[in-house]
Amino acid sequence: MKYREQFERQVVREDVWIPTRDGATRLHARIWRPVDAETDPVPALLEYLPYRKSDWTAPRDAQRHPWYAGHGYASVRVDIRGHGDSEGTPGDEYDARELADGVDVVNWLAAQPWCTGKVGMFGISWGGFNSLQIAALAPEPLKAIVTVCSTDDRYDNDVHYTGGAVLGIDMLAWAGTMLAFASRPPDPASVGADRWLPMWQERLAALAPFLHTWLDHQERDAYWKHGSVCEDYGAIDAAVLAVGGWHDPYRDTVLRLVEHLPADRVRGLIGPWSHQYPDRGLPPGPAIGFLQETLRWWDQHLKGADTGVMREPLLRAWINDPVPPATSYDVMPGRWVGDDNWPSPRTTWSERALAPGSEPVLVRSPLHTGLDAGRFFPFGNASDLPPDQREEDGRSVCFDSGPLAERVEILGRPRVRLRLDSATPRANVIVRLCDVAPDGSSTLVTRGVLNLLSRHGRDRTVEWTPGTYEDVEIELTGIGYAFPPGHRVRVAVSDAYWPWVWPHGERGELRVVPADSAVLLPVRAAGEEPPIAFEEPEQAPPLPVTYDRPAEPRPERLVTHDVAAGEWTLEVDPNYGGSRTYPDGLRYEESARETYRVRGDDPLSASAVSEWRIRLRRGDEYDAEIMARTELRASAADFVMDSRIEARANGETVVKRSWHHTSARTSG
Repeated sequence: MKYREQFERQVVREDVWIPTRDGATRLHARIWRPVDAETDPVPALLEYLPYRKSDWTAPRDAQRHPWYAGHGYASVRVDIRGHGDSEGTPGDEYDARELADGVDVVNWLAAQPWCTGKVGMFGISWGGFNSLQIAALAPEPLKAIVTVCSTDDRYDNDVHYTGGAVLGIDMLAWAGTMLAFASRPPDPASVGADRWLPMWQERLAALAPFLHTWLDHQERDAYWKHGSVCEDYGAIDAAVLAVGGWHDPYRDTVLRLVEHLPADRVRGLIGPWSHQYPDRGLPPGPAIGFLQETLRWWDQHLKGADTGVMREPLLRAWINDPVPPATSYDVMPGRWVGDDNWPSPRTTWSERALAPGSEPVLVRSPLHTGLDAGRFFPFGNASDLPPDQREEDGRSVCFDSGPLAERVEILGRPRVRLRLDSATPRANVIVRLCDVAPDGSSTLVTRGVLNLLSRHGRDRTVEWTPGTYEDVEIELTGIGYAFPPGHRVRVAVSDAYWPWVWPHGERGELRVVPADSAVLLPVRAAGEEPPIAFEEPEQAPPLPVTYDRPAEPRPERLVTHDVAAGEWTLEVDPNYGGSRTYPDGLRYEESARETYRVRGDDPLSASAVSEWRIRLRRGDEYDAEIMARTELRASAADFVMDSRIEARANGETVVKRSWHHTSARTSG
């Protein structure tokens, strides 16, 4: 990593309040801009998040916002209403108020004397989501966005549902995380020593767990269509640079955006990365000069310079070379390829029956199948990626090709078509595509899920009639991967995948007809590739933050099996950053644990718990502590949710709240 301290423009930082249209609520913003911008105006770049610029994202913000400012932009970081140092109370994720506030911020920035009137938005995850969503509202000043690790489909490609099935691992975990995050107080250094506690109490009184709403909407209805730009790609007028990683769950969005947006306004980039900005150097690499690449985008679309970025291939993608299975890779071997159209004319579908013979094969996986799935959101930690899949394969029904005679490269979304029958009206089917080496090791390449209730559309539920066979198709998550000669392609089928997929209430089984089932691989033909290269990563100097080593280190992922009780337990430390001390004296302490349990052959034994403790303090005048707990379990008829928070100021409890909620199991 190169840290750059000298820039073309001298940079000044200021904190300001931005008004919103309701006239009563202001958002707190931090702006880095050239000192001389009022006499030589610049375009503005906006990153708009609930994650607190004063502490949680401050190290990351310091890496990129001053860098953009030094290159002739006003780079702006705004806390969403009810979060961080902004006024108001927190709402649901991506709700209409959040997006309306975002439009207000874009228009306010464009009207400032130091701005040319042109605005860009960027962000990763939440900030990538609302960049796309605000672009679909088309405020006139917003000319370009860079959306990283985001989704165009809030129902089927987010943390709530996958293939129509409830995402047990992140439905609960992210709801619990956001309950804790939304409970954090503003910083008295920003809002005033006399205001922070009343503001905090107002927030806490308005809190409502996201989990209730998410499980009240188990099909793709108007709630999920809101903010899903796939409903109308034509609403987006801004130029879109869509970025993802093969180890990020949102990577299919890049493929859909380059397919559906006009080619003169979109470019896609998919590397080997996890759920991180591609310049941060977190596993798996290689990292790239991402800030320089985005600067080409901004200069092209906000300054009118011909940077050549629109002459790049429509999609630049990394093809992973085969690797032995591991839970982390510093650098993935592979290479960049480029396609000027998507779907690519260089890609053809190779279809192969799963196996000869017409006799049905029984699929009845143990309920703990899925414990080796890895983290839903890999962040670059040591235990994030799926380990050797041999144990998972043993809990599934596997169909292997013969040893490959030559290298086979795939790029896109593989599909598996299954002719099957379900013994119960409700069931899930999970398909994994694995690379099996001659030594028997099994590397997960990609996977897909289908809740059979949603096989005719995510907006409806159609129960299965046991004793009848149907053809269903499971679309796997996109991937760029090269199978080497001598390896086998494995299709592994299971009807359980805990805790990624919440089990239906009744234990069932599937029967698959292999000869009438097939895997379809998007095989990319070998040929000459356009030259694709990136500069080395460069950032502004890091913020001098002191990070603590845990007093009692614990595993990031720990699986235990109570043999007598027949219960499997997965304990997860999400390891978002732990405890640290900031240059202004702020002490931020963070501890979290997720616990997932399932017992034997009983799907109603599944339970998930998220527990958080956060403390913020500075000297003697500011000491705030939050404890949050969220639990999800299910009966045959309902999902059952229990949540609670306790907030303390200077050691005294100021708010204690609890919630109990049930949602009928309409499709989950």
